[in-house]
Amino acid sequence: MTANASTTSLSVPGPTAAAVRAARRRDRAVYTRSHPLLFTLLAVTRRRSVTRIGDAVLVHGTDPYRTALTRIPLDRTATGTTGGAARELSTGGTLFDQEGAGHRDARRALAEDVGAGGVERLRPVWRAVLARRLAPLGMGRTVDLVPLARELAGTTVCALLDAPGEPARVAEAAARAAAAAVRDHLPGPRLPGTARAAAAATARLETLLATDTPGANGETALRAMLAVAAVNTTVAALPRAVAWCSDARLWDEAADDRLRPALVGELLRVIAPSPLLPRVAAADANLDGCPVRAGDRLILVARHAAQAHNQPPDARHPAPPAVAQLVFGAGTHACPGARLARAQLDDTLAGLASYRPTVVRARVDRQAALPGWRSLTIRAVGDRESLEER
Repeated sequence: MTANASTTSLSVPGPTAAAVRAARRRDRAVYTRSHPLLFTLLAVTRRRSVTRIGDAVLVHGTDPYRTALTRIPLDRTATGTTGGAARELSTGGTLFDQEGAGHRDARRALAEDVGAGGVERLRPVWRAVLARRLAPLGMGRTVDLVPLARELAGTTVCALLDAPGEPARVAEAAARAAAAAVRDHLPGPRLPGTARAAAAATARLETLLATDTPGANGETALRAMLAVAAVNTTVAALPRAVAWCSDARLWDEAADDRLRPALVGELLRVIAPSPLLPRVAAADANLDGCPVRAGDRLILVARHAAQAHNQPPDARHPAPPAVAQLVFGAGTHACPGARLARAQLDDTLAGLASYRPTVVRARVDRQAALPGWRSLTIRAVGDRESLEER
């Protein structure tokens, strides 16, 4: 799946300003068409690094965002937070709401599974999906990247958790659980029935993930929440990143083995698959001059903290790692799946680079938990003969 670079990194042309504007315009649609009111609120308040609206504190600035995650005690079981939603959906501790030794032990075990060795063990799983799903491009046919990303995510999760469930059904259940619970993560009132729908979807997901492995089913909540996180971020991220590459004409960078790792980091920074991190302060604090009270809801805007809204992806001059990493959180609670996400996107771009695909159809998903596409259809540039010559 690795593309061969035929040119040096220095000779690869960068994107034009017009191409970058086109890419940003398309990507903005996943926000404006799925959560228009929230996007407007965030856009209006982003000029200030920290803004209070009632009992909610919106955190946009890079330094305050990092401080909120690393210096302010957080109530990880409060309603409206990731941990709170996880506890409501299923019984037992999960990675999202644990503290102390339990949290450290769970993270250590997961880190081993998705560390360097774990990623290499899982890589053949998703590469097989990519090889099969992308093959029609070489025959002049179109490919919808959303079902591809869904199968890739479901297959990877089943392999990671050694689960017997059919990958497509696991991915569907994970998406439904997240979509039903999304109102717990966004400002505004909770809609009637969403908690029951989310609990039912999560129960179905737990059933699909059940295994005969000794002790594994004692961690059903953890397994389900890992599946929810992995599936939804992958399905949101991969199609959006490919659309950016297509619209901004970044395929030369994607084809270059030396530039592609930096491009992967930059694309993940710009698309910020989980653009908001909902948290609740557990103690009084101060963020960039704004007083924070215990019990205040913190809306941490990862997209703005990582400068995704005003700094387009630049593989030659990438953002500092300390900034790019913010889309995965910060400190002891940073997402342990960052390496896995980068590897999957790297392989996806490498597999697509020779086709130089263009987007022919795109439809926003208005129901998904994370901003993304319901369908994103691509076609290779050129006819079959020219593709075979590459």
